Amino acid sequence: MDRQIAPPRHEPAPSHESTIRYGSDVVVHVLTHLGIRYAAFNPGFTFRGIHDSMVNFGPAPEIIECCHEEIAVAFAHGFAKAAHAPMAACVHDIVGLQHASMAIFNAWCDRVPMLVLGGTGPRDTTKRRIWDWLHTALVEGELVRPYVKWDDEPHNLASVPESLARAYRTACTRPHGPVYVNFDLSLQEDPVPDGYRPPPIAGYPPPPAPAVPADELERVASLLAEARAPVIVVDSVEDPGAVAALAEVLGAPVLVFGYRHRVGFATDHPLNVNGAEEKVLAGADLVLALEVSDLYGALYDRSLETGASTPRAPHARVIHIGLDDLMVKGWIQDYQRLPPIDVPLVGDADRAARELAAVLKDRVDPSARRRRTEAAAQEHAAVRQAWHDEAARRRSESGPVHPAALAAAVWEAVKGQDYCLVNDSSHGWARRLWDIADTDHHLGSSGGAGSGYGMGAAAGAALALRGSGKLIVNIQADGDLLYTPSALWTVAKYDLPMLIILDNNHSYFNSQNHARTVARNRGRPVANWGIGTAIDVPNVDFCGMARSFGIWADASVATARDLPVAIRAALDVVRTGKPALVDVSTIGQV
Repeated sequence: MDRQIAPPRHEPAPSHESTIRYGSDVVVHVLTHLGIRYAAFNPGFTFRGIHDSMVNFGPAPEIIECCHEEIAVAFAHGFAKAAHAPMAACVHDIVGLQHASMAIFNAWCDRVPMLVLGGTGPRDTTKRRIWDWLHTALVEGELVRPYVKWDDEPHNLASVPESLARAYRTACTRPHGPVYVNFDLSLQEDPVPDGYRPPPIAGYPPPPAPAVPADELERVASLLAEARAPVIVVDSVEDPGAVAALAEVLGAPVLVFGYRHRVGFATDHPLNVNGAEEKVLAGADLVLALEVSDLYGALYDRSLETGASTPRAPHARVIHIGLDDLMVKGWIQDYQRLPPIDVPLVGDADRAARELAAVLKDRVDPSARRRRTEAAAQEHAAVRQAWHDEAARRRSESGPVHPAALAAAVWEAVKGQDYCLVNDSSHGWARRLWDIADTDHHLGSSGGAGSGYGMGAAAGAALALRGSGKLIVNIQADGDLLYTPSALWTVAKYDLPMLIILDNNHSYFNSQNHARTVARNRGRPVANWGIGTAIDVPNVDFCGMARSFGIWADASVATARDLPVAIRAALDVVRTGKPALVDVSTIGQV
């Protein structure tokens, strides 16, 4: 099944052309006909016309009220990944756009579509109030232009429909990404001319992603058929089933690697050899990479202490198929270090995998396929057993909970149910211990590693999945939550049923690890790692904070043995359609 994000399929929106009176009514009319169902925002006066039209002129996108622009954009980020469709986020001129900029950056790095809509003080300086001057820039799009696919500021009413249609089409064309459209306050609030009718809003679907040319695909097929020890590396593919079909035809082991932390291949598939990367790549003679965001990181072992790189697959030819080369910009270097690639191809990796599987079906030696399959299955079983053994050992410990024990306890409560891990702070342990079949079970990370993503994105995903029957799980980092704690208010306001497991290690975990690394390298006291990184004096009462926002939260959990009971109690609440939070005191060093 094609997992790519595409415009939602729905009946055409009812026509309300005869009641259009203001420019902002036109904006809402177009959004509705494009299929935008929701708009998240923290209110601001520069888009007050659009706000009024969403409230009083319908049908219109449903408003999702947030307490911060970063939350609103993160909400749209999580929604898009869960719904496979974009939504809108509105921001208040320069100040709101600056608040939102980190979350827009995350969406860019994660290749997620959304429409960010802004407003600006009147361009006509004679109409500006005293504060309007501070809230007007020439032009506002420059603030986020380095990390949006496209931005625009329609000059007049006639430009609005096409601007929004282009924004929608651009965001939804792969590689996906956010777009920004800014509307002058006067354009929103001025009456439309008598007899105005907007143009038909149709005929703007996104084009399909480019396919790998047939001759190049045949070249890749020949190399794979001849390979003695092929290995597949995947990251941001949309269809793990296509990867599985290709891997099974080849008998090739598969590694999932990338900073977006997508689940591009089922974790319980016997050809999944994550955890045995060094051994598998060392023996590879051909590496096929499919939409890998950091291919250099996959193929080279990089020392955090010295920066030195050692090749993991020194004897392998490398093929890469993907679309990320179409998103390279000069300002933002999210394309990572450039690795040597023997066959670099721009194209739809999911489609290529399906086509290669069909082409290779009768061209791979059965005995070689069987031998490779058996070897990969042995590696898979050994690694998974070692991980489960480690988790069992950690669950028997007293004191703060190890991430392995945390992930194991949550999985024990979740397995057997239709679930979605909408945000994950288990330090990789969920992907090691859980049976995650596809991208609808695990939505990956923020993409840009910007703190403040988790709860807002989880809320957006929960809205997208509400009513689907899925159990929505958020393993939420404490430091990340403290960036945007008021996202809990939005979760409660809209009754977003979600099991929130707070990974409360009382620190900014990543920074604490860097502090230890630098101190160790310099021969300085490692015990001082907590200075400037710990979040423990004063200790945050997360349960009290959650309850103050209207979310069920019982007492904090201090040990692994107390986790199952606490999770069961929270799940009883979630099953009633409400959110619940379990605060787990986790180990501060891993």
